[in-house]
Amino acid sequence: MSTTKQPADEIPDDLILAAIDRAARHSQRQAVPIWQVQEHLSAPRRSGQGRQVRARVLALADVGLLEPHRRHGVDVWTLTTAARQRLRRAPGIAEALPESPQHRKWREARTLAEQEAGRFAERMRATVAEAEAMLDAEGAPATSDDWDALAHRLYRQAWRMSAATHCLREWEEPSDEAVDVEDARIRGRRNVRLWTDEDEG
Repeated sequence: MSTTKQPADEIPDDLILAAIDRAARHSQRQAVPIWQVQEHLSAPRRSGQGRQVRARVLALADVGLLEPHRRHGVDVWTLTTAARQRLRRAPGIAEALPESPQHRKWREARTLAEQEAGRFAERMRATVAEAEAMLDAEGAPATSDDWDALAHRLYRQAWRMSAATHCLREWEEPSDEAVDVEDARIRGRRNVRLWTDEDEG
């Protein structure tokens, strides 16, 4: 048995193999690019750890644990039978992985929805009250431009309420065993970058 100590910041090979296995499940592809492996290990691409992951992936391929492929001009990797057998002999290694990207996306969206739901509701109430005031105006009725601007704000605010409601109450916590499937109807609601107020004027 070797007595050489592994550096504290060195990512174990078994963990890299487990990351490739999980990345493949979550992308629904057998072969995954290096950036997805780095993402599943929380190793930024241009960091020392990110470069280490790239080097270890090449080394693991050299010893027959990974098989290289090309997809649209990009190098991608699959586990070999030997790698899968090795993972089966390393119980608990999957649990040692960092939080998966899809779970982090769910958690961050849920946290933001909790923080913003009250503000979204208050803005919606204020805009609905503005619409009621415009309906009741007699001396200076609203113009078509006024209604058009209000319609745009009402739509955006109602959409944000829809997004926050989905993330808080309807988006189930994803499992690491499979990809968290998003259909086109709900995908935008989970993209917190679209929750901005900038387009309301």
